[in-house]
This record gives sequence, structure tokens and C-alpha cells, in this order.
Amino acid sequence: MKYFAAIQSILDASKIEAVRKPHVEYLEKMVAEGKIYIRGKFSDGLGGLTIYKAETIEEARKFAETHPFVSSGAPRLDFHEWEMKPRPQD
Repeated sequence: MKYFAAIQSILDASKIEAVRKPHVEYLEKMVAEGKIYIRGKFSDGLGGLTIYKAETIEEARKFAETHPFVSSGAPRLDFHEWEMKPRPQD
């Protein structure tokens, strides 16, 4: 399994409220299905980060692009494969 970072940067804040409920439902479903490793918004309110788990970059990009928040056009999406380095054991 590989990890992919989807960085959402707000472009059009006026679109956010209209997709808030589907956005939350999408995230809950993807977490329950094990397709999201971790997620969260930026404290400055200007976007967020979702780390997807997938076999390929194409699969992960599909997850990110079908996210209602992203498909609404509210954020710009920057997408990268993430080579996670687990924290050394204490």
C-alpha cells in the first residue's frame, strides 16, 4: 500500500458551505473503508490535507478528484505520492 498527499488550497470560499455536508459524508465513508490514512484542515482556514492509501497514484487521484469539496472547484488540488517515514520507536 502506498500513501498519497492531497493538499487542498481554497480558491473560492463561496463554494464551501454548499458542499460541507457531502464533504463530511465523503470523508467519513472513505475513513470507514480504510482509504484515508489521516486528514485535517489547516488552522488558518485556507485549506486542508488528506493522506490517501491506495495501490496506485491513479487510484488515489480518483479518490481525491471525486471528493465533493475538490469537484466543486472550491480548492486547488496539489497531489503527490508521499514516502512516509515511520517514527523510530522510542
